[in-house]
This record gives sequence, C-alpha cells and structure tokens, in this order.
Amino acid sequence: MKKFLKTIKPWFPSFLLFPVMVLLILNQGKFIPIVDHINLLIHEGGHGVFSVFGKFIHALGGTLMQLIIPSMFIVFNIWKKKRISLQIALIYLAQNLMNISVYVSDARAKQLPLLGGKKVYHDWAYLLGELNLLESDIIIGEIIFFVSVAVLLFSLFVPMIFRDYRKVNINLDL
Repeated sequence: MKKFLKTIKPWFPSFLLFPVMVLLILNQGKFIPIVDHINLLIHEGGHGVFSVFGKFIHALGGTLMQLIIPSMFIVFNIWKKKRISLQIALIYLAQNLMNISVYVSDARAKQLPLLGGKKVYHDWAYLLGELNLLESDIIIGEIIFFVSVAVLLFSLFVPMIFRDYRKVNINLDL
C-alpha cells in the first residue's frame, strides 16, 4: 500500500488540475472575468514596453507580454524544481494562448470589444495584414488553440517527465 501511495502521490496535482484544464478547453478561450482582466493589464502593458521598437513590434507587444510573463514563471519553477507550480504556470501559459487564439481569429471580423473603442486598431488585423496572412486568421487562431491544448496535456504529464526532479542537479551558475 505504501508503494502504491508513493507512486500516485506525484500525480495528485494532475488529478486536481485536470478539471480546470477541461473547463479551459470547453471554454475555448472565451472571457474569464478575473484572469482575463489581469491578462488585459499584462497585454496593454506589453504595448507600452515594446512601443520603442516600431509599430509592428508595438502591436505584437501585448501578445508577446502575454507569453513572456507565464514563461518567466515556467522557467523560475523549473529552476527551483517546483513541480506543482510548474504545472500551474503551464496552465496559465495555455490559458493565455487560448485567449490569444480568440484575438487572432477575430482579425477580419473585428467583433471583440477593444479598449479605446473604434479609435484603436485591432492588433492582429494589423499584424496579419502586414504579413499578408489576414485571410488565414481563423486557421492561425485554431493552430494557437491546439498548441494551448498541447501545453495543457504536457502539464498533465509533468510528474512523469520530471519524476526524478528532486534528484536532478541543474547548475545555472555562469
């Protein structure tokens, strides 16, 4: 019995996080009040941070920041060998990817409400237009959504991938 408990103990967080993952997938990146308000602040802050790099990077900056912040948590948790926190950070990255997929898919339709109303441009309509990919907005959005699902699946299997996590000695001293 002790061996069985020792075997399943690392999987307990995956078991608890699985319903969250299912709800995120079923929600398909649609608005989640508290989380998306925070993501909106991060997104808008990204525009400010990247505004010095020209219009294209400025427009991309909001999305970049939505990827950078969760990725920083992921790197930190790998470095500190925090398996459960790593799983949560991966879920947060996946949720942001789902959010981004909705925004990308809306590039031609421009149905999403934007801060600033009609006075502002749609980031992804501009970005995809500049890349001559505007007609592919829905396909690109779906690809991003499926990447987010892959990240969720990866986060489920973190206990298997990092099963000897505490034994690994990562030396990042340069």
